[in-house]
Amino acid sequence: MPDNTPPPTRRQFLTSGTITIGSLSACTGTTASLKSLNINSPEKNVECLDYGRSFLCNPSPHNAVRFWIESRTTLFDDKNGTSTHFYQCASCKSEETFAKQGLLKEDNHDFMPIFGDDDWLIFRRHARITTRYRQLAKTKDLWGEPILKLHAAKPLLMLDTWEKIRDVTAEGLPLITRTEISNIKTGLRAIIECPTKSMNISLEKSLYQVDTGPIVFPDLTKRYDPPIDCLRLAFIVFNAPHFADFVIEQPTPVIEDGVEKCRVYHYSNPFSMAAENTVLAMDTRGEMN
Repeated sequence: MPDNTPPPTRRQFLTSGTITIGSLSACTGTTASLKSLNINSPEKNVECLDYGRSFLCNPSPHNAVRFWIESRTTLFDDKNGTSTHFYQCASCKSEETFAKQGLLKEDNHDFMPIFGDDDWLIFRRHARITTRYRQLAKTKDLWGEPILKLHAAKPLLMLDTWEKIRDVTAEGLPLITRTEISNIKTGLRAIIECPTKSMNISLEKSLYQVDTGPIVFPDLTKRYDPPIDCLRLAFIVFNAPHFADFVIEQPTPVIEDGVEKCRVYHYSNPFSMAAENTVLAMDTRGEMN
C-alpha cells in the first residue's frame, strides 16, 4: 500500500524531521532474509560498524598509534568459501612524530592505511606522481599486531523506501550504506560498508542520492596475491537499489589549452556497476533525548 502522506515542505523537512509515515512498500534491500520493517523497528539481520566508536589500535612501543576506521570492505571468495575484512583508516598528514618542533614534514603528503588479513596497504598521496603512492607491508614490519576496537551499530533501522530515507535523514540519525558487487567469472564478491557523509534529498522528485568517500573499492576482475592488493580508493554514489557509480583515485592528466601540463593523483574516469545497495540508520534517538 503506498504512502499517502503529503510530502513535507522544505521548511518542514529541515526543521522537524518527524513526519508520520503510513504503510510502507516491500523491502528492496540486498539480502532476501531482510524483512520489511516499520521505521521504529530495529533491524536484526544486518551487522554494521558504529563508525563513531570503531578504531584500530597498534601496540608498538615507539608509536602505539590509534586509527579511526572510516569504512570496511569485505571480500568474499565464493569458490573457496572464505572472506576477509579490510578496514580503511582515516587520512592524516606526513609528520615527524614526537619531534620537539617542526611536526609536519616539509614535502608533505596524505597518508592513509588499510588493514586486513595480516597485511597493510598504505597510500601516500603527494602533490606529484611518485613511486611511493602504494606500499604493501606485513603487520610485523610496521606497528605490531593490530588491536581492533570495534563496536556494532545498533539498533539498526532498515530504510527500504524513499519515505523512510527522507524522514530519518531529516531526523539527523547516523546513516550507513552497504553495497554488494560481484564478478561471476572470478567467483569474487564484496560488500562495501561505510557511513553516509553526504545524503541528497529531493522533495520535489521523491529521490535520494548517497555521495560518500573515500571508500575501499576492490578490483574483482582478477585474483591478487596478497588479496589486499586489489583495493583502490574511490567515492561511491547511488540513488537506487540496483546500481552504483564509482570514481577511483588514479594518475590523472592536468590539461590546459589542450596541452597536458602534468599528472596528479585525482578521482577521475567515473563508471557505473550493477550493485545491490542497502541504506540503514543507527537509531540513536534514545541517546539524543
